[in-house]
Amino acid sequence: MKPPDLKIIHFISAPIDVYHIVPPIHSKKPTCPNRFTWEGIDYDILNCAAEWKDFSRHGRNSRNMQPQHAQAASLKGSWGVGKFYFDVHTTGEKYFRIYYDRAPKDATDRDGIWILLAELQIDE
Repeated sequence: MKPPDLKIIHFISAPIDVYHIVPPIHSKKPTCPNRFTWEGIDYDILNCAAEWKDFSRHGRNSRNMQPQHAQAASLKGSWGVGKFYFDVHTTGEKYFRIYYDRAPKDATDRDGIWILLAELQIDE
């Protein structure tokens, strides 16, 4: 079955907490979570409608590699660069776009962050 065509109806861009029944093997290469919490409300993820990753470098980071290394990094990623996107169908018949940003917060907190980017709806 083809996933639904989704369009953004509301930008949110807020940090969320996510939960995996089976945690990903590598924390910097996450799978779609099973649930997320936003503003105190839990959303169970019924299915992942789409997923993709973006390892492109932006701003200053786009100029700090030799071209041959930048090309390889854009395909498989490099430390702290990249985002994993998931369009998810949740309880309450809602659709959201969430992503994991691999960039570390600082030298002492090297984990990335999960973001609820937008609410989506089926494009009819």
